[in-house]
Amino acid sequence: MDISQWLREQAASLGITLTDEQLDQFAMYYERLVEKNRVMNLTAITEQEDVYIKHFYDSLLLAAVVPIDQINSLIDVGTGAGFPGIPLKIAFPHLRVVLLDSLNKRVSFLAELVRELRLDKVETIHGRAEEWGRRTGYREAFDLATARAVAKLNVLAEYCLPFVHVGGSFVAMKGPDVTEEQREAKTALQRLGGGEIADHPFTLPKEKGTRHLLVIRKRANTPKAYPRKPGTPAKQPIV
Repeated sequence: MDISQWLREQAASLGITLTDEQLDQFAMYYERLVEKNRVMNLTAITEQEDVYIKHFYDSLLLAAVVPIDQINSLIDVGTGAGFPGIPLKIAFPHLRVVLLDSLNKRVSFLAELVRELRLDKVETIHGRAEEWGRRTGYREAFDLATARAVAKLNVLAEYCLPFVHVGGSFVAMKGPDVTEEQREAKTALQRLGGGEIADHPFTLPKEKGTRHLLVIRKRANTPKAYPRKPGTPAKQPIV
């Protein structure tokens, strides 16, 4: 079975139907990612099977824990090479997606990629979450905020929860060991308006690793003091 058909079957197991056109978009995404990765550092994962499993399929896992078909707007904080925002946009064309990253070179690549893939309602932003989380039109404006970044959950919460409206969700995409992070993040989540953590563990196909998707519903407005100025959440996490 070729890799595109494999992705179609795996997506179907998540309740996602991928058309031939969407599979072509994933194939082009892979080609552009590997091509650009030769001149700038976008990902350490470049083998086709690994990209399809650890980036594409991994991104689509969000559909197993959040009703994406009922969501209209998503912001991907620290999007990097576009994960999970672009795979979700390909699979769910109705979404309005904002891709936010602090490195301008990555944002330029994403803007070019969005044009090539002919994706509409996608905004690529060069900036920091601490600044954009205070802006009108972005603060508490999204159904879903997600991050696959390496920061700890208490830091990610300060980056992401200010973007989410009350009743929306923040999903942190984490690796295998999250118990301590969840414990450390309780104060931050409570202070920022988040609810309890729903932990959804997954094992990637072909023994490619374990993932935890941590889903936090937004229960109350984030106080005006948050997010703090750029750099502060990472240097002085809420504990």
